[in-house]
Amino acid sequence: MHLNPPFRADHIGSLLRPSALFEKRQQLEDKKCTLEDVRALEDDAIKRVVELQRQVGIKSITDGELRREMFFENVFDRLEGMTFIPNRPIHTFKPYIPHQAFMYAAGMQEAPTIYCTGKIKRTRSFYVDEFKYTKSLVPPEEVKNIKVTICSPSWFHQRHGSDMTYDLSVYNNDDEYFNDLATAYRAEFQELYYLGCRRIQIDDPTFCYFCNENMISGMEGAGVDHEALLDTYIRAINLCTEGRPDDLTVSVHMCRGNFKGGVHFSEGGYQRIALKVFNTLDVDVFYLEYDTERAGDLTPLKHFPLDKVAVLGFVTTKNPKLESVEEIKARVNEAVGIMSDGNPKRSKEVALNQLCISTQCGFASVWQGNPLTEEDEKNKLALLVNTAKEIWDD
Repeated sequence: MHLNPPFRADHIGSLLRPSALFEKRQQLEDKKCTLEDVRALEDDAIKRVVELQRQVGIKSITDGELRREMFFENVFDRLEGMTFIPNRPIHTFKPYIPHQAFMYAAGMQEAPTIYCTGKIKRTRSFYVDEFKYTKSLVPPEEVKNIKVTICSPSWFHQRHGSDMTYDLSVYNNDDEYFNDLATAYRAEFQELYYLGCRRIQIDDPTFCYFCNENMISGMEGAGVDHEALLDTYIRAINLCTEGRPDDLTVSVHMCRGNFKGGVHFSEGGYQRIALKVFNTLDVDVFYLEYDTERAGDLTPLKHFPLDKVAVLGFVTTKNPKLESVEEIKARVNEAVGIMSDGNPKRSKEVALNQLCISTQCGFASVWQGNPLTEEDEKNKLALLVNTAKEIWDD
């Protein structure tokens, strides 16, 4: 592992759609236009959000995920061996998974998903073309600042479990399934790296689900070994990140849901998983959601190792209320105190060097986005930049 702090002020990746693209997406939803009509507006919209990030001083650049309807698109649906099922019966979705409990509560009888029907192969890229376009919008010296976000390899497995994620005549067990999936992820990472990408963020709400006591009790009631499954998901990511170049920074973002209108699905502090996940997940950076009491307190940071970076999501994307500089500075100081007295102990200077600040999640994990305006979004990003300057003299 290598300690390579990202930018002191950062954001998770997705941004609000500019009005023209938002309106066109709504027309698509209402069946008043085609997907090609939407695609025609995306390039200009991405130019706009890249410029927004540069204007407010956010050095980390993303394309805002503007080409996606939902944050996890363009991975599993682009893999050979994966089949889209538009109306899979609801009983094949695990009811103890927090966001799926909502589906059951709503009385849904079926839902769309992706099922593994053949050996997994990466026959085309996930985000290479998207990276190339974003790369064309920034000066050559800033290409290394572009961050590519990608959903976790566990995304569909957590929906359906070890018994209904893949055809058992194709894969005998989870290890075989995740081995081939990791091969595809590593190939994507390698191609992105070759093109100049130096920052990849894995978005994984699943880890926070293991902090949810209702899910844990539901799994126990269903006879599922949740500790073994947590180990499986850690291994799945570690397979994806193994052998990466030293100058490729890979992070994982853990949150509790960010659906239409900023709806959350889960709650519970990191204490249940902190010791294991912080110390055995082979990533360089953890983006941690910390904008509400649902995330618990900062004490799990006492388990944070010396060779990784924690990006604390103190600024919410779920409403327009603007946090204060002093509030964020106080919480950073609290985190420094906890880490310096933790295991292992460290100086406050070392602890501070391991910290950054960010939004707790994206502004638009789905295309409809959260209940903020573009001006609200800009203000929150600027707040992060200004606060980071005061804390780190960045």
